Amino acid sequence: MFARFFKDESGATAIEYGLIAAATGLALVAVMPGIGTALETTFGAVSAEL
Repeated sequence: MFARFFKDESGATAIEYGLIAAATGLALVAVMPGIGTALETTFGAVSAEL
């Protein structure tokens, strides 16, 4: 029973997907402020031209 429990890897995939999702979330949090500033500048320039 214990040997079968230690060989069971069914939860490993879920943990890996969780880590990938967490890393993606952290990357988005790091990048979004820069994208927001760039978009604000672009829309400001378009608004001024109109």
